[in-house]
Amino acid sequence: MTTIDPHSPVPKYFQLRAILLDLIETAELPVDAPIPSERELCARYELSRMTVRQGVDQLVSEGRLYRVPGKGTFVARPKIEMPLRLVSFTEDMLARGLRPGAIDLDRRTVPADARLARIFDVEAGTDIHVIERLRTADGEPMAVERSHILASLAPDLLDRRLADRSLYGVLEAVYGLVFDAGDQTIDASLADAAEARHLQIPKGSAVLFLQRRSYTGGVCAELGVSTYRADRYQIHTALGNPPPHS
Repeated sequence: MTTIDPHSPVPKYFQLRAILLDLIETAELPVDAPIPSERELCARYELSRMTVRQGVDQLVSEGRLYRVPGKGTFVARPKIEMPLRLVSFTEDMLARGLRPGAIDLDRRTVPADARLARIFDVEAGTDIHVIERLRTADGEPMAVERSHILASLAPDLLDRRLADRSLYGVLEAVYGLVFDAGDQTIDASLADAAEARHLQIPKGSAVLFLQRRSYTGGVCAELGVSTYRADRYQIHTALGNPPPHS
């Protein structure tokens, strides 16, 4: 679609969205390139300014465009698809050709409260290592990760260097912990002040809030609680039709 069809049942703003999206996906409008001004779009496609603004706003809300006050609207970088499988952040970024990074924010050992004791199936007061790190891809902040690990499975973990290393890789190489199962929940949330500062986004920005339990040999060994930038991540999964009942 390169023109607006005034007789189409599809709203004109949505037709404009499709045209701009096609220009983005074919790289005619590359990343960080400015899109034509509202006035240019109005003249080119014979649309009202309100219609043009509605179509552009739609792409901004989807994270395909971003605005810079006083300068214009630009093409955003494509979002990274979040894998719905048991894989570390480091493995995922490397598979995408990106350079993974990890910056230590905090590490401590805490006694398990009632909730952690229930999750790990241990007695309250059992030692749990907590490691908080900022995860980056090609130097850009992507997520704040908080890993809770049974201290008995990795006694001196907090003494080891974890910056720019895969935590799962360290757990496997040093302690023989290989995660073979897990479950994960994903919720929408808003970044608090600390998360916003680390992720370099405005406070209250939309984020993805993940909680993942990882198991080894049927034992829950890690609880991961992570906050991901919603403007840089999207969730993708393949769907199929269930087999017919015989």
